[in-house]
Amino acid sequence: MNGPMLVTGGAGFLGSWLVRTLLDQGESVRALDLPHAAWSHLPLSHITRVPGDIRDRAVVARAVRGCRAVCHLAGLPQLWARPRGRFSQVNYRGSVNVLDEAVRAGCERIVHVSSATIWPSAGTRISPWSEVIGPYSRSKWRAEEHALRLTAAGAPVVVVSPTLPIGPDDWSRTPPTQLLLDFCRGQRREYLDAQLNLIDVRDVASALVGALRTGVPGDRYLLGNTTVTLLDLFRRLAALTGQPAPRRRTPYLVALAASVCTEWWADVVSGQAPAACIAGVQLARRPVPSTPGADVQRLGVTPRPLEESLAATIAWFREAGWVKTPEV
Repeated sequence: MNGPMLVTGGAGFLGSWLVRTLLDQGESVRALDLPHAAWSHLPLSHITRVPGDIRDRAVVARAVRGCRAVCHLAGLPQLWARPRGRFSQVNYRGSVNVLDEAVRAGCERIVHVSSATIWPSAGTRISPWSEVIGPYSRSKWRAEEHALRLTAAGAPVVVVSPTLPIGPDDWSRTPPTQLLLDFCRGQRREYLDAQLNLIDVRDVASALVGALRTGVPGDRYLLGNTTVTLLDLFRRLAALTGQPAPRRRTPYLVALAASVCTEWWADVVSGQAPAACIAGVQLARRPVPSTPGADVQRLGVTPRPLEESLAATIAWFREAGWVKTPEV
């Protein structure tokens, strides 16, 4: 079957890098994203732009028609939203629309991008519902369950779960980018005892191309790279920016209580995303999955060093005018 590859969420952080990576490899690309999304950073003259909402099944059906493959990235990547029902509407119902319509259109390969927040610390199956934390993760869990049901019925669906992508061009400020940006602006002076797994967004995009071409339907791929403590991450950022490394550790219960207060304020008063939300603090205690980089290698990608990704991110912050820290 000939035809373009559809990237849902194609104007987003990971989506835009996937679009560029596919174009660099000679693929024809169709990108679906919200009409008001930031499209200008994409090579619009080289892609087919499809403005629309994945919650609209008719829009999705038109977008997938004639495509030979679909990579489904569109969704709410934040951990807080008002109302909470938006997570289910977009991340679950929207995913059902994309996956079902891609199957109905006869796409040869469908890659569903899930989340490492529902990947167990050991093993390769999805976490049990009782271990899923927060409305974002619950919506991703339900979407992945639907994807796995489709594979059980013979659909060519591959599931991939990135850890925390970082790198340049994150205009939407996903949570990992916001964490790095806050530190570079001098707004992170405390730390939690937590481990994070980080991977360059460009390496995730390359791994997604691998999944589109060689991923095994029914398999789940964890896309991760370097695991660091939050304190170690801040120390590395301090060396790159000249900002002081934090010295004060915030006890978990204090951080959790603060997140309850800031989330209440966001819900009831400001309507703006809180600096720390309950799910984010709770996820900080979740164990990092074991062997996070094995599947990236399996898909033919050797991830770049963390220092290179951090340096590229900080350089882009400066280009965007978001920080004015001196070069070190």
